[in-house]
Amino acid sequence: MTTLQIVEMIEILPEEDKSLLYELIKKMVLAWDPDYTKLTSKEYNELETAEKQLKNGDIVDFENINWE
Repeated sequence: MTTLQIVEMIEILPEEDKSLLYELIKKMVLAWDPDYTKLTSKEYNELETAEKQLKNGDIVDFENINWE
């Protein structure tokens, strides 16, 4: 089951059940990472890639960014 499928299933629940489910999810997240500092596998891989790019000089110069 994908995350999207789970979200779609949650959306069809009555509001009261959604609130209960959200509280349960919140408790599970806090139990897993109480201070919000752990990385998911995806976040870890993205951080590793970014660190390698930075080390190799594979970066965009600040002045080459179009901020408008």
